[in-house]
Amino acid sequence: MDEYGRFVDWDKMDVSAQSQDTKELTCTDLHELKQLARQGYWAKNHSLRAKVYHKLISNIPCRTVTPDANVYRDIVVKIIGKRNSSSLPLPEFVDNSLIPTYCLNAEGIGAVRKIILCIANQFPDISFCPALPSVIALLLHYSKDEAECFEQVCRILACNDPSKRLIDQTFLAFESSCMTFGDLVNKYCQAAHKLMVAVSEDVLEVYSDWQRWLFGELPMAYVARIFDVFLVEGYKVLYRVALALLKFFHKVRAGQPMESDSIQQDIRAFVRDIAKSVSPERLLEKAFAIRLFSRKEIQLLQMANEKALQQKGITVKQKSNLKLVKLSVFCIVFLRQNVHLAVHAENFKSEIVSVKEMRDIWSWIPERFALCQPLLLFTTLEHGCSLSRFYSHSEGHEPTLLLIKTTAKEVETEVLECSFLSRTLCSVHTLMSALPFSASLQLQPEVERYEWVIIKHPELASTGSETENHAQPASSTLSSSSIPSDPSDRLSPFLAARHFNLPSKTASMFMAGSSECIIVGGGDGQALYLDADLNHGRTSHCNTFNNQPLCSESFQISILEVWGFRD
Repeated sequence: MDEYGRFVDWDKMDVSAQSQDTKELTCTDLHELKQLARQGYWAKNHSLRAKVYHKLISNIPCRTVTPDANVYRDIVVKIIGKRNSSSLPLPEFVDNSLIPTYCLNAEGIGAVRKIILCIANQFPDISFCPALPSVIALLLHYSKDEAECFEQVCRILACNDPSKRLIDQTFLAFESSCMTFGDLVNKYCQAAHKLMVAVSEDVLEVYSDWQRWLFGELPMAYVARIFDVFLVEGYKVLYRVALALLKFFHKVRAGQPMESDSIQQDIRAFVRDIAKSVSPERLLEKAFAIRLFSRKEIQLLQMANEKALQQKGITVKQKSNLKLVKLSVFCIVFLRQNVHLAVHAENFKSEIVSVKEMRDIWSWIPERFALCQPLLLFTTLEHGCSLSRFYSHSEGHEPTLLLIKTTAKEVETEVLECSFLSRTLCSVHTLMSALPFSASLQLQPEVERYEWVIIKHPELASTGSETENHAQPASSTLSSSSIPSDPSDRLSPFLAARHFNLPSKTASMFMAGSSECIIVGGGDGQALYLDADLNHGRTSHCNTFNNQPLCSESFQISILEVWGFRD
């Protein structure tokens, strides 16, 4: 049909949606390119899209020595020879990923494998890249020959702009992106997240599928539209679209019985058949309607998750653990190679919550903490109802999880990131250094989650240099240790409380502790008040969390437990 159609099976391609109008793309302004990409300016002209892809990829800053088309022509005969490429094993870094055929003809399907093998030869540093087959398959639709496609993929892989992340190429990068996606779902798709928690034993395992939704299950027309924008705006687009997919899944499937025994399989099936309910334009519209963190903020969150994985020595995929999934009843532990350590049933015992309820709590916390196991630090049943012993057993541990069961059998939890060693009112500058999760969670009689009001309504505060000017007087009273110097420790400026220009002091009243009481939340009431005997408590609305009372407003404590996070 045109010079870029060598590998296309036009019977599979929706030719009726293609325009034969001769259009050119002459703009170079990034803002204008973003608008054109989102509007699908080149989406309905096969030849124009091919030329735009070539132009955008050619402008990607790359390493000095990046394999090009000539390199491919030199090595493909040596690597493949006269053998049928379909008989050759693929490199381990594609992780048995689906190799989508999209609208490729037989020659194109074979070319995907050949290009993967040649890339493995030229990029020995790639250790994990499950998205690669999909990217190659897509670009083959818009390439004149295999060598041109190879060169374009190499430029994407060899991008050396630190601010322009494109494709994950290591297990560490891939896993941290899965953790980051889980954090984003926790904030932006809470209704869908509640559904995942209700029907899945391990939500982290569900979210680890997010790249497969995009680079494996989505139909060709959707992948191409996403790629249009991805080449202009970068990795953040992938998060946006995956969040939109989850929102649509929840909207379409909420209240309906599961179609299989696995929510993962249901989501995959929904994504494969998404054309029945959502158009590509509607999907992108939904994706860009999400008020997502900035690129810098997401990058910092990703850095923090990578650092958490590195500290635990999780940087490569452990092959041996794959076999344990079938052999052990604790498959939730071994899935994803010990990266997400859900609560161990055999090692966990609480008099307040069940293993399932603790796993539900774990699903609401950031994934870098979900890497840890719960560690019981204090319980009134063993250590008595003494606030001093409460402090001595809990001090030095942060973050901590406070579980309370009332005599009315109501259960509430508090997640705190301030050591109980500090027993004076903790200001915004020493607490909640970067937690995108709730500080108050009511489990019974029904689950209610309350997060810091600034996280819920960021418009109440501003970030950036203006904030730091406002915060200067308060920060002058802090020790240097309370202000992280490493950006990866600070996480996202959006999430770090100290970066906000708060509208009032009550918005920063997270926790106060003394020999007489413990208080969580402040301003027009307290989310939680516990007396010195850990016997009586109160709860009410407060400005810090904008919460409803967590249980009966005045209650008697039956059992209190404090849990830490063990590596």
